[in-house]
Amino acid sequence: MAFGIYKPGQGYWTRVMSAIGIGMLGLSGANWAWRELAAVNTSFEVLYLQASIAGVIVVGTAIMAYWLVGLNRRTNEFFIATEGEMRKVAWPPKKELTGSTWVVIGVSIIIAAILFVSDIVFSSIFRWLDVLKT
Repeated sequence: MAFGIYKPGQGYWTRVMSAIGIGMLGLSGANWAWRELAAVNTSFEVLYLQASIAGVIVVGTAIMAYWLVGLNRRTNEFFIATEGEMRKVAWPPKKELTGSTWVVIGVSIIIAAILFVSDIVFSSIFRWLDVLKT
C-alpha cells in the first residue's frame, strides 16, 4: 500500500488531531533548531545551514506523521477504537459541567489557602525555634 491510507473512512478525527499535534511538534523543533543554529560560526552563510536542518526536521516529521497516522496498522486500529469509544461517552449537560468546574476551582482555592496558612505557621514556628534563619 504505497501512498495509501489504512482504513481511510474510520478514525478520522483522532487521526486529524494526532497529525496536527505531530505537525506542531515538528514545527516547534524546526523553530528551535533555527534559533539555535543562528549562533553557529560557519565558513558559509548560516542561513543555508538553518534552512537545511529545519527542512530536514519538517520533512522527517511529515514522513513520520504520515507513517503513524496513515499507514501503521496498529496505530490506526488504536485511533479507530478510540474514536469508537469516544462516541459511547455520555457527556454531561452544560449546567452540570459548569457546576462541577466551579466545585473544582473552589476546592483548589481552599486547598491553596490551607497550604499557604500552614506554610506561614510552620515557617514562623521554625524561625522561633531557630531552625530557619532569616
